Amino acid sequence: MIQSPSLADPTTTLVSVAHGPAAEPTTVVARFEDRVRLAPQAPAVIDGARTWTYEDLSTAAEHVATALRERVRPGDLVGVCLDRSTALVVTAVALARIGAVYLPLGPRPGERRTQAVTEDLDVACLIGDPAVLPAAHRDGEHTPLPLPTDGVNAPVGAVAAFAARPQGARRAPEGALYAVLTSGSTGRPKAVAVAEASLSVALDWYRAATGLAPGDRQSLLIGVAFDPHLLELWAGLTSGAALVPAPDDTRWDAGVLTDWWRDAAVTVCVAATPTVEPLLDRPWPQDLKLRHLVVGGDRMRRRPGPDVTATVHNAYGPAEATVVTTTYTMRGTAPGTMTPPPIGTPLPGVTVVVTDDEGLPVGRGQDGELRIGGHCLALGYLDPELTARRFTAPPAHPALEAVGRLYRTGDRVRMGADGSLEFLGRLDDQVKISGVRIEPAEVEAAFEQDARVRTAVVTVQRDGSGLARLLAHVKPAEGAEPAPGDLLDAVRAWLPEQAVPAAVHFVDAYPLDANGKVDRAALATQATTAPAAQADDPADATPGERLVLATVRELLGRPATVLGDNFTDIGGTSVVAARLLAVVERETGIRPRAHQLLRSTDLRAFAAVLDQRQTPRPAGA
Repeated sequence: MIQSPSLADPTTTLVSVAHGPAAEPTTVVARFEDRVRLAPQAPAVIDGARTWTYEDLSTAAEHVATALRERVRPGDLVGVCLDRSTALVVTAVALARIGAVYLPLGPRPGERRTQAVTEDLDVACLIGDPAVLPAAHRDGEHTPLPLPTDGVNAPVGAVAAFAARPQGARRAPEGALYAVLTSGSTGRPKAVAVAEASLSVALDWYRAATGLAPGDRQSLLIGVAFDPHLLELWAGLTSGAALVPAPDDTRWDAGVLTDWWRDAAVTVCVAATPTVEPLLDRPWPQDLKLRHLVVGGDRMRRRPGPDVTATVHNAYGPAEATVVTTTYTMRGTAPGTMTPPPIGTPLPGVTVVVTDDEGLPVGRGQDGELRIGGHCLALGYLDPELTARRFTAPPAHPALEAVGRLYRTGDRVRMGADGSLEFLGRLDDQVKISGVRIEPAEVEAAFEQDARVRTAVVTVQRDGSGLARLLAHVKPAEGAEPAPGDLLDAVRAWLPEQAVPAAVHFVDAYPLDANGKVDRAALATQATTAPAAQADDPADATPGERLVLATVRELLGRPATVLGDNFTDIGGTSVVAARLLAVVERETGIRPRAHQLLRSTDLRAFAAVLDQRQTPRPAGA
C-alpha cells in the first residue's frame, strides 16, 4: 500500500519538506534472473505474432554478451542505437550481465550528436545499424551481433562498432547501471549516470502502485533516448510480465495508440503527456484491458474524465533523480473538477524540498526551487564539476538532518499543506518540448556550428492550449543568404527531433534589455507580430489541400507554407503531426495514420490521401 508523505515530524509541518515512506534499495538484474529461473516458459516479450519466453530472452542475451565480452568490460559505456524492439530488450539484458553501462541513444540519434558523445565520453562501442553511426564507427571494426531482426521496429542488422577511444574522455562512475543524455547549454549533451540501487527503488514503487505481475502486458512505448523507457523495460522484466513493443505510429496518433492498447491487450502503460492528453478530450474506449497509465515528461493540463477506466498517475521526475520522484494518482474525475493536477507527493525513499535562493526551505504555500534527495538520486554527471554544482549538501536545518545530498532541479514549485507539489514552471530558460527537456542554448549552439550563421537566439512560443514550440532567430554570416529549410536540415544532425525549431526567422540585430542582454520576450513578440506574407492557395485546390494548408500554417505559424513543402522539413514534429491528424479527423471524419503524413513526399501528396478517402458527410453529421 502506498502511504502519504510523512508529516508527523513537527519540524516539517510548517516548511516545504516532505518525505516519502521508508524504502530500501533492492535489486534489478538479479530479480530478472529469478524470473528466468522460476518461470522460464512465461512470456517475456510479445512481439507481433512471436512470443519470446524468459528462457528465450535469457539465451539470446547470453549469445550477445558472449560476442561482446572480449572487447567490452564491466563499467564500460556502450551506446545503443536501437528502437523499441526485442533487439533492444536483448541488448539491455546482455549489457547488464556484462556489467557494462547502457547508454541509450535511439535509432536515429543524429550523426554529429553521436560523434560529440563519442568525443566527450569514453564509449567502448556503439550498437546499431552501421548506417546510423558516425563515420569513425561506421568505418571502424565491427563485431556482428546475433540480435533479432524481425518483429516491431527491428533493425535490419546490428553490429558492435568500435573506433579509437579519445584520451581523457569521461568514464561512467563506478556502480552505474545506465547513463542517459540530458540537454547541455554548451551545445554538447551531458550524461547522467544512475546506479542499480536507485532504479530499484523506482521499480519497487511502480510494481506496488500498478500491481504489475505475471500475466500482465507492459508497454514498451517510450522513445529510447528518453529515460522513462528504462522504467517500463525493467518493470516488465523484474515483475514477470510481458513487454509489448509498440509500433512507431502509436507515438504520433492518439487513435492508433488506443487501438494498439486494445489489440495488444496492454494492461499497464508508460506514456508521454502530449501523447495522452488528446485522449482525455474524447470518449474513453470501454473495451480496454488497460488498468494503469503512468504519464510524465511534460506539464499535465487535464484530468481523466468520468468515463476513464484506467488509473492515471501524473508522474514527475528528472533523469538526475531516476525517472520518477513524485506522483499524483487520479481515477475518473467528476465533471467540473478539471483543474490541472499537481505533480503529487514523493515516492518511497524520496525527500522533496522547496527552497529559497539560499537553499533553505520556504514555508508551505510559498513558491521556490524544488530540490530532491534520497535513494532516487543519480550517481551524478560524468562531468565531476557539473555534479558538484548540481548535487549539493543540504544547508543546516532541522528538517534536513537526515538528508545526505540534494539535487537542484531548476523547477519552480509550491507545496500545499498536505505535502503535494504544484508545478509552476522553470526558473531558467530550459523548456520541455514533447516531454524532452531542451536547453535553448544547446539549440543555439547547433545553429552556430553552421558557417552561414553568425549568431542564433532561440525563444519559446506557446499556443492557446499551452503547448510549446521553439523559434530560431538567426543573424546570418556576412554575405550569406541561407534558406530556413537548409538550416533546419543542418541542425537535425546535432539535435533530437523535439529540439528542432518549428521555424527560422532572420534578423539584422537583436533587441536588448536594460542590462544589455538579448530581450528574448521582445524578440519572440517581434516574430509573432511581424507581418508574414501568406502564400496564395492554388485556384484549383481541393478540399483536402485547403484543409491541410490552413491547419499546417496555423500549427507551425508559417503562413508561407505551400503544398510542395515537406511536413518535417518545415518543422513538423510528432506533436504537430498528432494535432494535424486530430483536426483532419474532426473536420472530415477520416482518421489517417501518421505514416501517411510522414512518408508523403509533400503536403499535396498527403492531401491527396484525404481527397481519395473523403465522401460527402450526411446532413447534420
